[in-house]
Formats: sequence, structure tokens, C-alpha cells
Amino acid sequence: MKKLFLIIGAPGSGKTTDASLIAQNDASYAHYSTGDLLRAEVASGSELGKLIDSFISKGNLVPLEVVVNTIISAINGSDKSKILIDGYPRSVEQMSELDSVLAKQEAISLAGVVEVDVSEAVARERVLGRARGADDNEQVFNNRMKVYTEPLAAIREFYSKKGLLHTINGERTIDEIVADLKNLVDSL
Repeated sequence: MKKLFLIIGAPGSGKTTDASLIAQNDASYAHYSTGDLLRAEVASGSELGKLIDSFISKGNLVPLEVVVNTIISAINGSDKSKILIDGYPRSVEQMSELDSVLAKQEAISLAGVVEVDVSEAVARERVLGRARGADDNEQVFNNRMKVYTEPLAAIREFYSKKGLLHTINGERTIDEIVADLKNLVDSL
């Protein structure tokens, strides 16, 4: 049985960096960023990639079935027993769909959902300071932040009721955050 951990947080919260460092330092973990999985498809130049890009380039969500199928395929294709996925779910619909799909999976168990918590000011400073691509500008950041925060209360409530939600402070050094996150997922 594979243990799945969802790492959520605002754009710029560090969730991708934190999860990737854990996977790099512990061979029992695999890490997938939904953003990276989707960007890889865009980079491939496929028709699906072009469709995905039409949403990502505007800071909007990629259609549900595309994302869930991409995630489940990545988990099933992994040889690791513990899977970290960051950046998912980003909507109540994504959360519900993943919950429904996982309920039918005997090989995957959702072990925890961890929110890497940062203020909007810190998130903005990090995203606009890194400016990796065309999607790292003020207008797109504002849209991404809105897309992140609108469903957040419902997502927190859903996973809290299931006893799965945990929060860590994302406004510290990377070493401190990664150590906390690693201890938390190891304990689950």
C-alpha cells in the first residue's frame, strides 16, 4: 500500500522545494509537483500540452479529469512506498474527485494533507522575486492567489473532519521547514 501525502500552500509557499528536498534525501519518498507534471506535458508540445497551456498561461485551473488522471498515473507508476504531491487539490471539485478516485484504489492510501502556511505578502515577494517565467507577474500572481484562497476554507474543513489536515509554518528557513515536514510525514 502506497501512502500519499498532499502538500498544499499558496504560490511561493515553498511546497515544491520542501517536498523535493525530502524525496532527494530519503529514497522511500517520491515527489511529484502537479505543476511540474503539467508543465512537462506542455513542454512535450502535445495536443494535451497545448490545452493545458491555454489554462496555465492565464493562471487558471487545468480541467479536473486531466489533472486527476495525471496524478494517479504518476503514483501508480512510482516504485516508491511514500508519495508526496504538492499543489493539489486547488479546488473543492479537485478535492472531491481525488477523494472519489482514491476511495476506489486499494493500492493508495491518503495518509495526510499538509499546508505550508505563508502570508500573502511573503508569497508575493517570493513569486515576483523569482520571476521564472511569463506566469510570474503581478496580475497572474493576484489571480493565482485568488484561485488558491477561494476554496481554501472548504478544503481545510474537509480534510480536518477526516483528521488528515496538518499545518506547518512556511515562513522560516528551508532547513527548518523541511525538517518539520519530514518529521510530520514520517510520523503519519
